[in-house]
Amino acid sequence: MTPQEVLDRLGVGPGGLTDDEVRRRRERYGRNTLPAAQRRHPIVRFLRQFHDVLIYVLSAAAVVTAILQHWVDTVVLAAAVIVNVIIAFIQEGKAEAAMDAIRAMLSPHATVLRNGVPVEVDAADVVPGDVVRLASGDRVPADLRLLTVDGLRIEEAALTGESVPVDKSTAAVAPDTPIGDRVGMAYSGTLVVYGQATGVVVGTGTDTELGRINRMIAGIAPTVTPLTRQIDRFGRWLAVVIVAMAVATYAIGVLWRGHDAAVMFMMAIALVASAIPEGLPAIMTVTLAIGVQRMSRRNAIVRRLLAVETLGEVSVICSDKTGTLTSNEMTVRRVVCGADEFVVGGAGYAPVGEIEPAREDANTRGGAVDVDGHPALRDLVRAAVLCNDAGLRCDEGTWTIVGDPTEAALLVLGRKAGLPVEEAEATWPRVDSVPFESENRMMGTLHTDGGEALVLVKGAPERVLGLCVTECRADGDDGRPVDHDHWHDVAHRLAEQGLRVLALAQRRGSTRTPGRLTLDDLHDGGFSLLGLVGIIDPLRPEAVAAVRECRQAGITVKMVTGDHAGTAAEIGAQLGIGVGKPAVTGRELAELDDAQLRAVVREHDVFARANPEHKLRLVRALQAEGQVVAMTGDGVNDAPALKRADIGVAMGRRGTEAAKEAADMVLADDNFSTIAAAVAEGRTVYDNIRKFIMFMLPTNGGEVLVVIAAILFELTLPLTPAQVLWINLVTSATLGLALAFEPAEHDVMDRRPRPVGESLLSGYFVWRVALVSVLMAAGALTMFLLELRQGTSVDTARTMAVNAIVVAEMFYLLNNRFLVDPVLNRAGLFGNRVAFATVVACTALMLLYTYTPPLQAVFGSTALGWLDWVKAAGVGAGVFAAVEAEKYVVRVYAARKRNRSRRVPDKPAAHP
Repeated sequence: MTPQEVLDRLGVGPGGLTDDEVRRRRERYGRNTLPAAQRRHPIVRFLRQFHDVLIYVLSAAAVVTAILQHWVDTVVLAAAVIVNVIIAFIQEGKAEAAMDAIRAMLSPHATVLRNGVPVEVDAADVVPGDVVRLASGDRVPADLRLLTVDGLRIEEAALTGESVPVDKSTAAVAPDTPIGDRVGMAYSGTLVVYGQATGVVVGTGTDTELGRINRMIAGIAPTVTPLTRQIDRFGRWLAVVIVAMAVATYAIGVLWRGHDAAVMFMMAIALVASAIPEGLPAIMTVTLAIGVQRMSRRNAIVRRLLAVETLGEVSVICSDKTGTLTSNEMTVRRVVCGADEFVVGGAGYAPVGEIEPAREDANTRGGAVDVDGHPALRDLVRAAVLCNDAGLRCDEGTWTIVGDPTEAALLVLGRKAGLPVEEAEATWPRVDSVPFESENRMMGTLHTDGGEALVLVKGAPERVLGLCVTECRADGDDGRPVDHDHWHDVAHRLAEQGLRVLALAQRRGSTRTPGRLTLDDLHDGGFSLLGLVGIIDPLRPEAVAAVRECRQAGITVKMVTGDHAGTAAEIGAQLGIGVGKPAVTGRELAELDDAQLRAVVREHDVFARANPEHKLRLVRALQAEGQVVAMTGDGVNDAPALKRADIGVAMGRRGTEAAKEAADMVLADDNFSTIAAAVAEGRTVYDNIRKFIMFMLPTNGGEVLVVIAAILFELTLPLTPAQVLWINLVTSATLGLALAFEPAEHDVMDRRPRPVGESLLSGYFVWRVALVSVLMAAGALTMFLLELRQGTSVDTARTMAVNAIVVAEMFYLLNNRFLVDPVLNRAGLFGNRVAFATVVACTALMLLYTYTPPLQAVFGSTALGWLDWVKAAGVGAGVFAAVEAEKYVVRVYAARKRNRSRRVPDKPAAHP
């Protein structure tokens, strides 16, 4: 609609609304605020954290140990329950802050026209139909249809992801135009960076774009992490096995073998307490916390603990372009003037880099150009820094800009060419100017050196070329007629490289009114074309390597940006994303149903002009395809997708608070390569949790097999209930902790992502657990029976059995530092100092158990001789050798399977 049609529809006169009309409209539409989310009472939220299978299992274990009067175990288990519940409670509370951050973006004040007089009011009191005045530095108070515009530019990155401020006008656009192209609108929460305007309010509160995003966030249920699902399934499975095992033990002992019912009941209870993985939540928390610390040292700040592991399962990363894959610092990369083309080195706003001739052979360098020896290049650089409203500052070695980033890039070009703006302005001071307006797509400045006037113009190539009649040659002669076709071709070629192209021209001579410059002066033409500059937000050098690393790890990278399709496709191609395929625009996405969208996300990797709904639909479509999705973003428009994604990654430097609050992780350096490093850390965390489970279960399994074998064969019980609990306590408190500190394995980023439905315990895991359980049980029973045969007491035989199991676990800990790879190498033996520290600590506890009278009285242990320790070490060495041999067989089998897969291309390669 045209501005007048909007005013007529809203019933607004030239003097704005009257006070009475404002009151009526406020009663109808409400205040210009976003509603606060309905929150559950903190006590209810806290109690809900107990509804978890592992918490139930831990609580049951605490009750059992209390029945057995093992108060130390009871306190430890109860503490684990409380700590896990508190952590979950805190993390859930943080998630509710996302919508608070969006509400904080609303402008506090607004200047409106009431009763024909401009007044400043609280932005919450603005109503539809209010006429609002905007000036540079203002935050837009509501959604406005612009009525008048004077050089208005608005920073809309928070809503659209657009990397540069948007030029506004009063023009009407088609109804299906994406938000980023609605030039006649100003949206609530965005920032005016240049110019002035008036607009009429067409949406307040929940009817604004911010309000719509706020509703989207409120409607997104929190996602459940893959590890949570796996631990939940594991806990249920283990609970069934534990109960069945206890019932079977009691039944066999009492009904079949005739043991005392009270003794067998206590043994069954002890086995239940032993089999429950009370150390698992603590080890999970420690392992995840260590992952958080490691990530923080690499500029990845994790806001939700379980997000660390989820990163390891990511199969698709949907990344924003600006500032994540690129540096978010506009840089002149190409200059074309006369018959020459130049490449500009360096990146960002630091004036470091040389101007060199562009050569067909990219490996040939011609050295820096002497700008003073190239008149055409010198004049173009002079025009670039003079016809400019930006500023460039250096504070303690850090270069920052004031104003438009594109214009700032031209000032940097001037410094690289040896012509800082201060020197140019001293020679050619500005007299007047015509500011840039979106309708004209150019700006002009008038300069004088005390006598001769110089008019400079800069803008879109098609606009500036239309004003030119001649072009400047390399020697500075500007008498040759301009070749419009040639320069249009050059502009098109630069644009295809993803560059933003500007043309610069100059005209000597007076203006219509001396000392004044008007738009008519520019339209008079007669300019001489100086040349073209190509500006780009350059790729981060490390981003290219990070994308390649992700691809090697089986992770697909998709680029989702608010930029134009051509720019997005070219940047994607340079990164190796979506090569040879066109970018899909938000308008095209809006026309697809869910089934069609799923097909598109499988085939395409670059998406441009995407608004919040498009990003959210992309994430849902990928998740429907069975993908684990990480989504990066920095704006309010990214918040719904960040919350919906399995891992939301917000930018720390330029990200809005809404994006940070909706995200699981914040990048302190806004760098895509940090995500790749975080994925590697996430995979390491998952590996370490699996290593602990594989270490823990054989311990429990060996104890159970020892007891069941004794009952079946009517032997004296090799372990008492107290001794079973001692083994569990001492190994979980010491040995298992070491696995939380394991560094990444060498192939952590050479693997494919884990399937979403993969069980925490694979078939191979079950085999390994069964093998080691049998080995430990056999070793303990052998030591027990040998001691009895030699005539030693039952207490001494039991002490040998306990020490045999614990020593076997020490050796098995070293086995388990690598699930499949051999441990007999430098990394395996010396790569984790904590492992050796825990072995020393466990040894000290076992010496206390064996030799100190208080513990002998509690657990029925006796002192052992040095030969007994050699026997126990022999049991451990046997377990170690057997597991290493089994790992060798698995590696050989996996290698042969891979070789067969390579010979048969249709069969996918297998992973061990």
